[in-house]
Amino acid sequence: MRLQLRLPRVAIAAAVLGLAGCASSGAPGGGWPAAAAQDQARQGPSPSPGAAVQSGQARHAPLSVRVEPRQLSPRAWFVQGDAGPVSRENEGFNSNAGFVVTDEGVVVFDALGTPALGAELLAQIRRITPLPVRYVIVSHYHADHFYGLQVFKDAGAEIWAHRKVRDYLASDAPAARLEERRQSLAPWVDAQTRIVPPDLYLDGDTAFRLGGLGFRVLTVGPAHTVEDLMLLVEEEGVLFAGDLMFAGRVPFVGDADSRSWLESVRRLARMNPKAIVGGHGPASRDAARDLALTRDYLAFVRDAMGQAVERMQSFDEAYAATDWSQFRDLPAFEAANRRNAYNTYLRMEQEALAGK
Repeated sequence: MRLQLRLPRVAIAAAVLGLAGCASSGAPGGGWPAAAAQDQARQGPSPSPGAAVQSGQARHAPLSVRVEPRQLSPRAWFVQGDAGPVSRENEGFNSNAGFVVTDEGVVVFDALGTPALGAELLAQIRRITPLPVRYVIVSHYHADHFYGLQVFKDAGAEIWAHRKVRDYLASDAPAARLEERRQSLAPWVDAQTRIVPPDLYLDGDTAFRLGGLGFRVLTVGPAHTVEDLMLLVEEEGVLFAGDLMFAGRVPFVGDADSRSWLESVRRLARMNPKAIVGGHGPASRDAARDLALTRDYLAFVRDAMGQAVERMQSFDEAYAATDWSQFRDLPAFEAANRRNAYNTYLRMEQEALAGK
């Protein structure tokens, strides 16, 4: 069954899609080339750091960080944020986003963590193609991934997210987080920053075609969040995995279902795409290898906190007794690890009570 959306020549088919992936190719690891020099020559020089970023009629706070697209495949690019947590030093640029250029427009995955970053991402896309952004698919509604949405919405893009985002938007959490970010990330998040709801809520895996390319939006929650989405670009063999994968830094667990997250990570490894981009850290050509950090960290924390729960040990005692040395030198350890462990401790208590 095919459902025709408002935008022309694009058909959506909601279906239960298997995760059989693409054959791997290319050397593992390595750097990713920046956008082609001929594109830069054709479109003009990049804005200098510190220049005010403009989108449509809106002007955003100047950025000193560089949002530089790197090419994953003939039609897919990504931008990579700082390895650490959100801070004034990185101006909120600590997450990744990706985009795919088709013959009929652009599909974007995630919108970064401030309107200024979203505007700079859109400016970089327009340096590569004059075609409009048709869709922005949001991996999940954590602030570092969607506060740039208003720029794309104002440019005419349609926003897609998981149906469970409705529950989040109906709670007090979005307003509270936005107010916190207006304090901690001013001037890049300010009174003009707004929460943009999805135009389309997805209820299950969804396939569509645009400009000669096939896309699969894959629902994988509950894992990092209950509303996790990924995007597979079939002909390119590129998988945008959102925060299912943290590369080169300690994952942020928050209130995640780490048991289901581990299962999802194992599924990702079996997909074996040509390139995989997580929500944080560098892209990878070797999914099994580079998913290992996320998998091993989650498994270690679950094991340590699970044993503490079995021994009826307090969290403080358990945390102090755990040897964290293999993760201590990773970016975001100090910011995230204790909270990760505490939330996992509570999760393990719940699982023990449920007999899991």
